[in-house]
Amino acid sequence: MMFALFMIVILVVTGFIWLLDILVLSKKRAAGANEPVLVEYAKSFFPVILLVFFVRSFIVEPFKIPSGSMMPTLLAGDYILVNKFTYGLRVPILNNVFASINQPSRGDVFVFHYPPQPSIDYIKRVVGLPGDKISYQDKHLTINGQPLVVNEVGDYDYVISGLNMIRAKQYQEQLGAVKHDILIHDVVGNYESNAIGAKFANNEEITVPAGQYLAMGDNRDNSSDSRVWGFVPERNLVGKAFFIWMNFDQFSRIGTTIH
Repeated sequence: MMFALFMIVILVVTGFIWLLDILVLSKKRAAGANEPVLVEYAKSFFPVILLVFFVRSFIVEPFKIPSGSMMPTLLAGDYILVNKFTYGLRVPILNNVFASINQPSRGDVFVFHYPPQPSIDYIKRVVGLPGDKISYQDKHLTINGQPLVVNEVGDYDYVISGLNMIRAKQYQEQLGAVKHDILIHDVVGNYESNAIGAKFANNEEITVPAGQYLAMGDNRDNSSDSRVWGFVPERNLVGKAFFIWMNFDQFSRIGTTIH
């Protein structure tokens, strides 16, 4: 969000300088005189900045995965692309939809503005849609009375914080039309008494409110998600993750489609 604001400021400044030169400064310059350096730079950068701003705001935006909360689907260090128009075209910064296209589907990997601090972008998986009734007991999801189909894959070992080796169980889960892998650890989560995670722990079923979504990480026991901080409002949506375009530590991940 802060980068988008920075882009708007630079776009306005360079565009203003260019317009000022066309309307005022150029008429005061002697014939054949060189343009001021500032004007020259503004005229050179404005079209480039405008193109980048348009693409990032309405078509596709790159993000870097900072943590392992979406393992094994996404790894820390993955550089991904996010489709910015699939959930509707939005006014930059304000994030209001001005052209509706699609709504998130169950199983989507989506980027959104972190509800407690919207200047930060988060990435999780859409687990619950508006109106869904969801429970999470013994680390298995039930949605609208239907337990999700889950098949064990095997052990999954990974390093956390560059020091400690962690072993988890890897499962394949069917979430809507999407088959994806999740990680389950032999730990019990700790949640505030009013958190969704605490309600799940008490075997309560929750209902996703209208206009909001329940988000969870694929690394189920190592993810700060809706179980901790609540639902994701529709107004916080950024886009749908669909492609890994770079990972400097694991080149084999380049070109991977995100499911």
